[in-house]
Amino acid sequence: MEKVVQVHFGLMPMSEKEFGLITNLVYKHFGISLDETKRSLVIGRLNKIVKDGGFNSFEEYYHYIVNDKSGSALTTLGNRISTNHTYFNREPDHFDYLMKVVLPEIDAVLTRKNSRDLRMWCAAASTGEEPYMLAMLILEYFGAKYINWKAGLLATDISLSALTNAQSGVYSNEQLTKLDKKLINKYFLKLDDNTYCVSPKLKQEVVYRRFNLMTGIFPFKHAFDIIFCRNVMIYFDEDTKHQLAEKMYNNTNTGGYLFIGHSETLRRNKTQYKYIKPAVYKKEN
Repeated sequence: MEKVVQVHFGLMPMSEKEFGLITNLVYKHFGISLDETKRSLVIGRLNKIVKDGGFNSFEEYYHYIVNDKSGSALTTLGNRISTNHTYFNREPDHFDYLMKVVLPEIDAVLTRKNSRDLRMWCAAASTGEEPYMLAMLILEYFGAKYINWKAGLLATDISLSALTNAQSGVYSNEQLTKLDKKLINKYFLKLDDNTYCVSPKLKQEVVYRRFNLMTGIFPFKHAFDIIFCRNVMIYFDEDTKHQLAEKMYNNTNTGGYLFIGHSETLRRNKTQYKYIKPAVYKKEN
């Protein structure tokens, strides 16, 4: 008899077959690898949508997704499974290195080329904390000279719900805890005692788009000088991680940088990027 697991009262049971169907679908379309240790996570995140949708089982929900020609059911699955926990100034070492080393270096290179076109991509925008953080640092670095630069930021994510939150730019005090108060006062508007909103000046520097990193060929017309893709590849297996890194390398300008999460690594014998320091890589050729 097939094993059925029910992790908590009120949660719909999920069989091994159903777990395999759902996780294979997630891997195929989103590159996220979910092993048996993530079973409780999958059940917890999909339980409400299965019950609210009137499905009698996870298998019935699975067949609904694969037969939905509009693709909206698959999008909803991606929204529920993808992790969107983040906050301002997460892993601050990266931002320090960006300000002290990367931006001055790229600034000098572009200036020698008589270019004022700095291209940055935040590939896992989530609810907007990271892209707004990057936009603030760009504005802080260039200061009054920024008006002479084309230096906006592209921010993408697979989750439509996360992008909707990012575009609203509304955050609680808790999400701003690790951010310098000078930056809060400069780039945020206080809505009430517990809530802040990103200022129009900052918001206009970030362009949000939905994008699936599993897309075969990236459609960007121009390569990027700086790519942040942090805390995404931790959910990918080695082959998927290598394929993504290769696509990012092909969309990085020579001399450009890739930042990944501190809990992530790229195999040096596989990636064409040069290892610079933990979670920081550079395209040298």
